[in-house]
Amino acid sequence: MQQKVLITDCADAPGLITKITGVCYQHGLNIIKNSEFVDNAQGRFFMRTELEGAFDETQFLADIDEVLPPQRHCKLVEKGVKRIVVMVTKEAHCLGDLLMKAYYGGLDVEITAIVGNYDTLKPLADKFDIPFYYVSHDGLTRHDHEQQVLEIIASHQPDYLVLAKYMRVLTPEFVEQYPNRIINIHHSFLPAFIGAAPYRQAWERGVKIIGATAHFVNNCLDEGPIIKQDVIPVDHSYSAEELAKCGRDVEKSVLSKALQLVMQEDVIVYGNKTVVF
Repeated sequence: MQQKVLITDCADAPGLITKITGVCYQHGLNIIKNSEFVDNAQGRFFMRTELEGAFDETQFLADIDEVLPPQRHCKLVEKGVKRIVVMVTKEAHCLGDLLMKAYYGGLDVEITAIVGNYDTLKPLADKFDIPFYYVSHDGLTRHDHEQQVLEIIASHQPDYLVLAKYMRVLTPEFVEQYPNRIINIHHSFLPAFIGAAPYRQAWERGVKIIGATAHFVNNCLDEGPIIKQDVIPVDHSYSAEELAKCGRDVEKSVLSKALQLVMQEDVIVYGNKTVVF
């Protein structure tokens, strides 16, 4: 018996749940879990259906397609461990958290490689026997540097890329290779404090909470579809450095939670937003 997840995104219309689940019944598939959402402002219907059984995937999707209105998007995806490549610079807290959770089964991921534009975190990768590729950006154009990185990534055939405090802005040419498959952790509660030094910006504004945001990467800096956010309280006594220290705990927690949501196929991207089941 196989387990798969059916993701449905289409214009809203009466009876969609009945029509979709009816096709599942006709194919002898057991529905383990079903969740749906309607965006009334956009007139859009979303559904996530966990299924178990013997799948004739081509015929099943064709039959689903027949009962849905126009402008529909459906996919049937395997449940299970996904392959990721992690990109890093110098900060260890997010990478370390991902490595520990992946090693002990707390995340449904296989970290196939780590790529860094500094070699600072290679000893950490070595402790977990994960290949580490050091690709210095010194003396290279951004295009040439990214081409070297892309070649390494392609050789590992990842399902997703994870930017675990990777401190370089990716070009549109890079991003288009992995649309909605690059997950970044930003060290602020977006849309506040976009760009560099957000904790310094937060300290200068005297904020009373600090947070972190995990989002998909698009061509607008720190403006991709948001997956997960969280905050912690702070007060006037915190320095900018203390804010940054506290923020690291939020960053690693938000990144791993967002990653697990994506790995479980709980996230649907539409436009510049997400539906998270």
